[in-house]
Amino acid sequence: MGDPKKSRRLWMGPRHPWRKDRLMDESRLLGVYGLRSKRELWKASTIVRYFRHRARTLLAAPEEIREKEEKVLVEKLVKLGLLNEGAKLDDILNLRAEDLLERRLQTIVYKKGLARTIHEARQLIIHGHISIGGRRIRSPGYIVSRDEEQAIQYYYKSPYLKKKEASLEASA
Repeated sequence: MGDPKKSRRLWMGPRHPWRKDRLMDESRLLGVYGLRSKRELWKASTIVRYFRHRARTLLAAPEEIREKEEKVLVEKLVKLGLLNEGAKLDDILNLRAEDLLERRLQTIVYKKGLARTIHEARQLIIHGHISIGGRRIRSPGYIVSRDEEQAIQYYYKSPYLKKKEASLEASA
């Protein structure tokens, strides 16, 4: 397991961090997905890079190993919501960091309409107003699986839930 005082980095930065096209693309993604720093973007890129690397190594593997491990990898990515049902290894090679950023809790809270802006979604999550299946989640970077997506709602003690209920009663 290793020494807890010497943890590994979860991300790998760009090889050429000062190229203008990279800087423009990164700053666009920071704004669109409400990321705190480029490190969060680099974490997503590193995760996607890992899945793509596994897919490339499986393409070069012998047939019996490839079939078994391909099924496991594709099922995992379908469960995470990164791929659709019936996907192949070639679909894994087409994954981008944006696909993973779409599965973050912060983005899904915003898209479900629980927050007015992507930045408000981050604030609600950090302050403990959002739960998944009754369990409070305080990490905006939490990757939401397809099973959990329907269970995202306000935490039962949240004043936002009480405001929502009051507005529903007033309109009825």
